[in-house]
Amino acid sequence: MNQEEQKRFIAEKLNEGLSLGQVQKCLSEEHGINITYLDLRLIASELEVDWQKLEEAKPSSKKAEDTLVQPEPEEAPPPSGTQVTISKVARPDAAMSGSVQFASGAKAEWFVDHMGRLGLAPETGSSKPTEQDIKEFQEELQRQLKH
Repeated sequence: MNQEEQKRFIAEKLNEGLSLGQVQKCLSEEHGINITYLDLRLIASELEVDWQKLEEAKPSSKKAEDTLVQPEPEEAPPPSGTQVTISKVARPDAAMSGSVQFASGAKAEWFVDHMGRLGLAPETGSSKPTEQDIKEFQEELQRQLKH
């Protein structure tokens, strides 16, 4: 496979809903191409992949190797009303990312950059989260990351 064929294969598999780890495994098993996870992430960041679609099309059965951090099964919403999700595939510019719906109704995408800094990108048209929203978000994110 030349580089263009590899890129098409990677984009196709990602758009089918496979995780980067699964794509890496397919490349190795089906084509004998061994590529590091970091190299695969860099290639994937340049491809036209609907990352939001991948997040929405999460398979119902997850394997531990597919992701480092798995969200806790949804038993009941947190008492605060803040709902935090952790994305299976992090944004290309982040070590980890996800979304949050605050108790006040505000919505945002969150991310942790490669320096360990937490950031929020409010959804277009959404209200600004309150100080209490931010506090509850941080507590809920910490709770989920401990599991």
